[in-house]
Amino acid sequence: MWQDFTEYLLNEAESNPVKMAEVGIGKFGKVAEALSKNDNITLIKTDINPDNDDIIKDDITNPNLNLYEDVDIIYSIRPPSELQPHLVNLAEKIGSQLIIKPLTNEDLNTGRVKMKLKNYKKASFYILR
Repeated sequence: MWQDFTEYLLNEAESNPVKMAEVGIGKFGKVAEALSKNDNITLIKTDINPDNDDIIKDDITNPNLNLYEDVDIIYSIRPPSELQPHLVNLAEKIGSQLIIKPLTNEDLNTGRVKMKLKNYKKASFYILR
């Protein structure tokens, strides 16, 4: 499943350079690691409690908008439901696509915004363009 999710993100950067941000990366860096190897992708990784120097400290409930300047795609893997509306707000403020990969069978908490379910091979996630 993670390979399919990563492949979908890589396809988004296939023909044009793309700036992506993984919000709330935590300790699961498998997707970010694969994306970082692609020359067409500029990737920033943020978390409220970064565990290494490659991750930028940011609080999604009060984000530093300068960090996300020119970001084309924000994605978040298994974000807690209370943070999902903040991801939507950030994406709307900066005009970015948002991809949320929730826990299996978890309902989204995106408030007034309805995200589209996307099934890509064995991966399923939600998209807001």
